[in-house]
This record gives sequence, structure tokens and C-alpha cells, in this order.
Amino acid sequence: MTVRDRSVAVIGNGPVGQTTALLLARWGVPVVLLDGRPGRDKIGSKAICQQRDVLDVWESVGAGRRIADEGVTWSIARTFHRDTELFALSMEDAGRSDFPPFVNISQSRVEEILDERIERQPLIDVRWNHKVTRIDQDADSVRLTTESGAQVVADYVVACAGAHGEDLRSALDVRFEGHSFDDRFLICDIRVDLPGWARERRFWFDPVWNPGRQVLIHPCPGSTFRIDWQVPGDYDLAEEERSGALDARIRAIVGDADYEIVWKSVYRFHSRVADRFRVGRVLLAGDCAHLVSPFGARGLNSGVGDAENVAWKLAYVLGGWADESLLDTYHTERHAAAVENIEVTTATMDFLVPHDEEQAALRESVLTGAATDPELRSKVDSGRLSEPFWYVTSPLTTPDPGRPFAGRPPRGQVPPSGPGILVPDVPVSAPEATRLRELLRDGFCVLVARGAEAPDVSSVPWPVRVLSLADLDEGGTVAEALGARPGELWLIRPDAYTAAVVTDPAELTPALFRAVGGAQAPAPA
Repeated sequence: MTVRDRSVAVIGNGPVGQTTALLLARWGVPVVLLDGRPGRDKIGSKAICQQRDVLDVWESVGAGRRIADEGVTWSIARTFHRDTELFALSMEDAGRSDFPPFVNISQSRVEEILDERIERQPLIDVRWNHKVTRIDQDADSVRLTTESGAQVVADYVVACAGAHGEDLRSALDVRFEGHSFDDRFLICDIRVDLPGWARERRFWFDPVWNPGRQVLIHPCPGSTFRIDWQVPGDYDLAEEERSGALDARIRAIVGDADYEIVWKSVYRFHSRVADRFRVGRVLLAGDCAHLVSPFGARGLNSGVGDAENVAWKLAYVLGGWADESLLDTYHTERHAAAVENIEVTTATMDFLVPHDEEQAALRESVLTGAATDPELRSKVDSGRLSEPFWYVTSPLTTPDPGRPFAGRPPRGQVPPSGPGILVPDVPVSAPEATRLRELLRDGFCVLVARGAEAPDVSSVPWPVRVLSLADLDEGGTVAEALGARPGELWLIRPDAYTAAVVTDPAELTPALFRAVGGAQAPAPA
């Protein structure tokens, strides 16, 4: 059987594939969502740490508020060396977001909530038991062949097949370079009552109950805690269960409290990135495109960033508002994001698992000194927590010499607003929205600062809204959060990233065309 009535086929019905499908449907794009499994796997916490800006993306498809409300909210990350607390990190907010910095909730519960949104979306056709075994494409379409012989034909394909997408990458001749870490990590979801631990992430270097290695503890809903122990490469979980050592390991943390192991597994983490995120009409996203260690919660969160980026670009190409070359910038922007995540998480793993005695001695001196020396605390790396990538060097971004990007800010902080930066989320006064980002995710928008005249965008062959900051916010909260100066025009992309800031209205139209890849496409019929 061949499906011919769907513009995009999404391979992989995990959270990245679900998000991609929901965002495409929000743009009016029909989607067929394929997965080789017989149905939803609801076991284990897996990716539990959902970042504020990702919740905001999910809210655009009607799921973010519910995920946030069901999750455990936390804003403090505590780091210890043995029994000494080194520091507690608070996550900053560039605006006044409705969402907390992070919530912890199991990946399986997130998938259930997204499934409920998909069930209400007639533009999404979900097909389980559809393992894709072959990809053929030409200048006009992609033909997918499944294990059962069924065929699906679509204009484009987004491959969100997860960490086990090697067959798809091989079929596309995509290299997946990088390395795997020798040490393993034991992960247990444990239901137990630990008073005072329910709102904080805790990380231990070299605790007496896991000497020479690390332990990470995350609170989860339902009095459940996700505990990650770094263990040797030859660790044997079955033997530890048989001998009683697993119970002793857990008791070292929970004491005499009654506990229940809800789920357990042993992982070896990988650090890999695909050399191409676009192969013709096929685009790779999520773990199918990049794998990182979980310290920093950059896996699923970055995958949702992929989903939003690819969805609006496919919608603009399919709608006739942009040339197909816009899809090349999906690779440019999200490959750069993946490389940064690899860089950040590799630095963390190098600190967690030193390569030689010299590195181990340096780490020990940093950890020991950080207890009393504030300057050394910045060198303690227990994971730089997930944050949006900044498209400051993207070909879609028009630089502003008056707002040069100062580079990656310190942990927990965000850069000042400007071209390439995700706009802060602040309240607005508008009939159709109460938050700035909620107002901006329906297409390109120009925000007009005080003292600037509303520009003429009639020459642009796709919808562009022009909104006055004064009308949105009489008190000036939005302008203050942006750092908007009198006479400026702020061009915002459909994913709420700033594409340009100009003072000369004549510069706005070139910035608009640059923001869709530079090619002027005819208006859709």
C-alpha cells in the first residue's frame, strides 16, 4: 500500500518525532508518523530533564503547561565533593517566563501527553509496525519501503529514529563520527521518601558510597528519584543484584527508608554527530543525528530544537514562501548546535573521567580547592545544563555591529538579546496572546520600538506581521527585556529567534529575504 497524501513522513515516534509531527501539523502540513515498534514503550525514566525553552515549544502545540505541571520543578543544582557542598547554581531567566528553568518528568510520560495531542490532530497519521528498511528519493519525492513491504511516498522525510538509526544513516551514506566512553553508568528509578530532596538536582564527586566516581540524583514525580552511578566498564548488574551489593549501594543514599526499584539499566554513553543533517529530501533530527552524554540534559532538549527548526523551514518551503535551499540552513544551524553540545558534554566527561594520572591529579586539586576558593568553582564541571543554541553566525542572521556577541556566557546565564538569540519570554497585552513568544510563533514578525515608524513589508511575498512594542506593553517591560533602543526594528523568526535589528527601514527587506535563505520565492497560489 502506498500513501500519497502526506507532505512529510517522520520516521520515529519518540518525543522528537512526535514534536516534529505536531509542529508541522500546526503549520498545516500533513504528516505520516512511522515507527517500527508495535506500540508505545512505557518503561523507564530515560530522558527526564526538560528545559524551560523546550516546555515553551511544547506549549505551542498545547502540551507544555501540562508537562510542566506534572513534572517536578527545580531551579537549584547542588554540587558536592565527598561530603562538602561546593556550590549551588541557580538558572537565570532573560525575561519572566511562565515556565520553571527545568522540570523532571519521565520521557514515557512526556510521550503519553504528546500522544494525546497527536490523537486530536487530523493532519497526523500514526503508523506503528512500520519499520523503514529502504529509502529512495528523486527530485520530487521520497519513497520509503517498510519491512512488511508497505510503501510511503512523501515530499520530504524527517528521520527521528533515535540512537539506533544506524541502518537509516547507512542507507543515506551518512557518517556518524565520534567515540564511546569506556566507563558505564548504572541508572535506577527508585521510589522512596527523601525529605528535603524533592526540588533540587544533586551531584556528588567521589562520595564515600561510590569512591573514585560520581553520582547524580534527580527528583521525579511520584516520590521517585533517578540515580545515576558512574561504574567501571566491567560492571555486572546481575552479579551486584545477586550478591546484595545493589541494595547496599542504594542504602548508602536512602538509609533505612523503604524503597522500590521502578526501573534499572546500565548504559555506555556516546559522543557522536552525523556529518550531514540533510541528504536531499531527507533530514536527520534528534539522536539519529547526534548523541551526547546525559550530563547537562542536552539530548532530548536539543532534539526538540531540531524539531522546531526543521518544521518551520519545511512549512515555508512547502508553502512556496522559500526556496528549497532554506533546508540547507537546517544542517548549518543544527549541526553547529550539535557540535557545541559535543564540545560541552565532552569537556564534562573529561572532567568526570580523567584520561590519565595527570588529569586526575588536576581534577582532585580543583575539587579540593573549590571548597574554599570561589575562582576554582568555575572549573568544576558537573555538566553545563541545557540551553538554547544561539544562531549568531547563521547565514539567516543579519549581524548588528552595535550588539556584538560576547561568546558563551557563564553557566546558568543567558546572553543579551540580539541577532541570533532566542527572545526572552515576557508578558504582553494582546488579544491573541499573553506571552511574547506565544505571539511570535505564527510566522515572521517585526517589533517596532518607540520612535520608529511601522515599515512597509508589502513587497515580501509571505505573511509578515508588524507589531508596536508600545501597543504590546505600555510599561516597557518587553523593550527592557529585549534591550530595544528607540528607533529600532526587531525582525523575529517563526521560532522566536531574532533574525535582525535595524534602524534603517530600507535594511529590513534584505534582512527578511536573508532570513528565509536569501532566495525570493513566488507567493503561494
